[in-house]
Amino acid sequence: MRKIRVLIVDDEVVARRALADLIDSSGDLEVAGTAPNGRVALDKLRRQSPDVVLLDVDMPDMDGLQTLAALRQTHPHLPVIMVSLRRGVGTPTNLDALALGANEFLALPEGARNPAEAVAQMAEQLLPAIKKFGGRQPRAARSSLLLPPAPVSEVAPAVSGPAVRSGPVAVVAIGASTGGPAALTLLLSALPATFPVPIVVVQHMPPIFTRFLAERLASQCALGVGEARPGERLAAGQVWLAPGGQHLVLERQGAEVFLTTNQAPLENSCRPSVDVLFRSVVQVYGSGVLALVLTGMGGDGLRGCECVRQAGGQVLVQDEATSVVWGMPGYVARAGLHNQQLPLSSIAPEVVRLVRRGRSPSTLG
Repeated sequence: MRKIRVLIVDDEVVARRALADLIDSSGDLEVAGTAPNGRVALDKLRRQSPDVVLLDVDMPDMDGLQTLAALRQTHPHLPVIMVSLRRGVGTPTNLDALALGANEFLALPEGARNPAEAVAQMAEQLLPAIKKFGGRQPRAARSSLLLPPAPVSEVAPAVSGPAVRSGPVAVVAIGASTGGPAALTLLLSALPATFPVPIVVVQHMPPIFTRFLAERLASQCALGVGEARPGERLAAGQVWLAPGGQHLVLERQGAEVFLTTNQAPLENSCRPSVDVLFRSVVQVYGSGVLALVLTGMGGDGLRGCECVRQAGGQVLVQDEATSVVWGMPGYVARAGLHNQQLPLSSIAPEVVRLVRRGRSPSTLG
């Protein structure tokens, strides 16, 4: 079996050497090359074709975030693991990295006296991550941030004929993965404070990051945004994000609808799963569901969208040109399950238009 080739990008010589030694110590990994900054790394990408990139955050000339943004333009599917010697998990920089399409963010342990010691301490995290994203672990073990493509045989058949709607939009459900944080920011910040229905979101992220994402969105949006907590009642103009590591589902109790979370088995190799959320909103709201599938790798959301359309709800997907990875929306579009395919900047106006339909315009401000 061919070894997984790793490109190491770090401005510190000691860190590069320590990471290279760690990789070489593993029988199924090899160093494809090293680079002291982003510019050199981008040049080596074209010549060395690594399977995984280890990318430092703080570098001179072209730092890790700038490098990641440039890399995603030319290599949208290449796994990138951000590695930081200086920042802890959950900082704004970590969230920025995931928003730009990083597959994982590993912070080296605090208290390490030097880069070599820090790398040794994080070996148990780093080596499995490289193997996971490099394709040497079973499909079920892969991170939800880089879902494998769904086999063609799993693509749902196109829905025949237009869906018949029996009422106005009652809830907006959103699914996203790679590139999703930036897409959610643009979309949700464009919605008015008077938005008349609740919004529920699955963004593939590790546990701590969903809370930081919710806090960031809350600071940039007119709507109220928070990480979902069991027992909360859905309300108009509020946005809830599924917590990392937990499925988000809705439950109706009389005239009210409440949030619940669980740790049921992974679906599509991830938890939270878009399919789980979409099935849940269909059970509660039927034809009143407006589902949005944004940028992301893999096929999560495909089956959920089939449920939405069969119930008479509507599905909008982000177009390929504005997606960081046209995986999730692409599968839905190719299956014929979408009502519209739109560039990201057009989705919020269309959501407002669809939600306004059947309501007084004054309710949207």
